Amino acid sequence: MNTPFRTSSPGTVTLTALAGIPEVTPHTPLAPLIAAALERHALALQDDDVLIVCQKIVSKSEACYANLAEVEVSTRAREVAARCLKDPRLVEVILRESAEVIRCEPHVLIVRHRLGLVMANAGVDQSNVADSDSRVLLLPRDPDASAARLRVALSKTLGSSPAVVITDTFGRPWRRGVCGTAIGAAGLVTLWDRRGERDRFGRELKVTQVAVADGIAAAATLLMGEAAEGRPVVFARGLLPAYRHETARASDLLRPVAEDLFR
Repeated sequence: MNTPFRTSSPGTVTLTALAGIPEVTPHTPLAPLIAAALERHALALQDDDVLIVCQKIVSKSEACYANLAEVEVSTRAREVAARCLKDPRLVEVILRESAEVIRCEPHVLIVRHRLGLVMANAGVDQSNVADSDSRVLLLPRDPDASAARLRVALSKTLGSSPAVVITDTFGRPWRRGVCGTAIGAAGLVTLWDRRGERDRFGRELKVTQVAVADGIAAAATLLMGEAAEGRPVVFARGLLPAYRHETARASDLLRPVAEDLFR
């Protein structure tokens, strides 16, 4: 498990949504767009800052699209589509992105994504996508690698290497609504294992592990919004160096299938 260098949480954190980032098209580098947005906000990026980036612009930049007109629908996709009342072409794309179907009900298709993420529709999305009737957006092929590449690109562009968190919004078992979740990360702790530490009364912590990257993603998503806000990047200051870590990844947060508590 990845652990911070300090065993205390930051006392103050500031988050700023970066407005004015234009629509991202395939193969558009994100680092220059983020650099321009930071300049508009008069923010000088430092190594101990964190940039939280919406998955959607990462996928758009990496051209992670599927053209529905080119999808050849399988028999299984037609069967699943009939049960969940979704476009069979869309279901075919979802199944291709999935390792397992967890739940299929009318208007609901929960799967385990090939990356290990349990989520609706394998993250295949049509919202805030141009020409969404003909194409859909997929998750990045390797979100942790995407975060690492963006961090390097920002260092080359701005001379600073902030931590990077890539977010998406997930539903959660037994809870209504979606919440920001880290699907990619570089440069900071993602899972803080506090087992073996003591609470204020000396009781040893037996099971406590803190999903640091998910907490950061959830906070940033409140500023990003879910509809037409157009704020896909959030700048955070005050989290590091408490949570600095060079090798942690968002994939560290995935619970193995053998530890599935809900089946």
